[in-house]
Amino acid sequence: MSLINEFTQLRSLRPPRQIEGETAEDTVTAPAVATARIFKNASRSFLMQKALFKQQAELGPHGELLILTGSHTGRAVDDKYVVHTEMTEKSVWWENKVKPMGEEAFEHLYADVLNYLHRLPEVFFTERSVGSASHYALNIEFLSELPSAALFTEYMFKDKQVFAEDGFKILHAPFFEVDPFKYGTRSDTVIVTSFEKKCILIAGTQYAGEIKKSMFSVMNYLAPLEGILPMHAGANQLENGECFAFFGLSGTGKTTLATEPRTLLIGDDEHGLSERGLFNFEGGCYAKTFRLSPETEPEIYRASTRFGSFLENVKMNHETHELDFFDSSITENGRSSYPLEFIEKRVLSGEGGIPKDIFFLCADAFGVMPAVSRLTLQQAVDHFILGYTAKVAGTEIGVQTPKATFSPCFGAPFMLRHPMEYAKLFAEILERHRIQVWLINTGWRGGAYGQGQRFPLPVTRDIVRAIQHHELESAEFEVEPIFGLHIPRKIRGLDETTLNPMKSWRSEEEYRTAAEELRALFENQLGRFRH
Repeated sequence: MSLINEFTQLRSLRPPRQIEGETAEDTVTAPAVATARIFKNASRSFLMQKALFKQQAELGPHGELLILTGSHTGRAVDDKYVVHTEMTEKSVWWENKVKPMGEEAFEHLYADVLNYLHRLPEVFFTERSVGSASHYALNIEFLSELPSAALFTEYMFKDKQVFAEDGFKILHAPFFEVDPFKYGTRSDTVIVTSFEKKCILIAGTQYAGEIKKSMFSVMNYLAPLEGILPMHAGANQLENGECFAFFGLSGTGKTTLATEPRTLLIGDDEHGLSERGLFNFEGGCYAKTFRLSPETEPEIYRASTRFGSFLENVKMNHETHELDFFDSSITENGRSSYPLEFIEKRVLSGEGGIPKDIFFLCADAFGVMPAVSRLTLQQAVDHFILGYTAKVAGTEIGVQTPKATFSPCFGAPFMLRHPMEYAKLFAEILERHRIQVWLINTGWRGGAYGQGQRFPLPVTRDIVRAIQHHELESAEFEVEPIFGLHIPRKIRGLDETTLNPMKSWRSEEEYRTAAEELRALFENQLGRFRH
């Protein structure tokens, strides 16, 4: 039964079987006679008006919808669950901070949340989709108590697709009170996926990213069964049709480099790669806004500062009525959501061919990785498994020196299968289509964070552009001695101290010590998955 039919037909739901340790008073009673008014596929302007009327948002200086998400300004990584069944027991990568939830507990929670939404004065329903029906797609039925969340799905997901596979339901109840004792959860927040019921349930958090990333996790679980590689990557295309993908963790420049003014944007974050080519999972972008400026990221800035853009946890000066993207008092994880139509230079279909080149982005705070290096097939697979970047002092409590961070497949929190499953598929695609992979350091050179300097964005853009326009095809390369990486000796406009990390340090000995330390971390991390 569809979610909307299930909801509208809800009249006298019988309480689910009592869970052990629960009193009769804890079980669900039949819903009140009054039922919620459903706003189905309401217009964007209507949803904005509703959010403003309910005082759940305010307007920015250009008509942006400003949302505050309370205590959750990011994903609740420790509150992610998958319903444990015979199928998921063997196929889910449970060691990846994924908690199992029993089928009975899920049914109980599902019934309680559905009843909770049913009792509200009004709820908001949208019909959307992810993926592309010509490759692989899922339809989505979304039901929420928040009009702004419904607007978010209008931006981030696509229109319902006729030839999509069976759909998923999303029940979204940010203000539902989750009782950890009653449902066996870790806290009063829960994000749980049932592949048996084809449903995602989100409760106890207003952070919109949970909606988007939960469906990404579903696609990551199901797409490989169709021979499709799900990618936590941005993608763009040249005017001649050549496509490129950008893998990278938060803060490495994935969205920035994919949204390049001289290219056409396919998408900034989530894609699939099939035998036919790239395709965007999403219908919009969800860009980080901290330090956003028109000089460094003009396309993203314009899309974020116009009527209808969805700004989450972005500070506005109420005296001047101006946005301050450099204010981190709420969070450094401020976000801007907008539909792809807000980007002028884009690929309308959201699809492209097989990428000619793939870029792995890392913000190396140790300052030892080259600005750019060409990877062999084995190195590409190894770095895909590593998913390396680095945290710097101040990003987390207790982080005083650079700290290596590994996120397999450049998106481990959203990968429900074991990394080696994705790595095997990735290697097969690279070899079959002769795709070249490049490692790009968007972090530091000449020393670690605090001593060296960060690569300027224009330098990184020049390197990417040189590769996209075939300038390195005839270049001479040298092998870096610590990691065995192939470094171009020369790129137009860049000197050897920019390209060769060893030559940018004051002391070769200091460089080798730092590089050997990072290489040891790489080998230790790879060893976890190879055996």
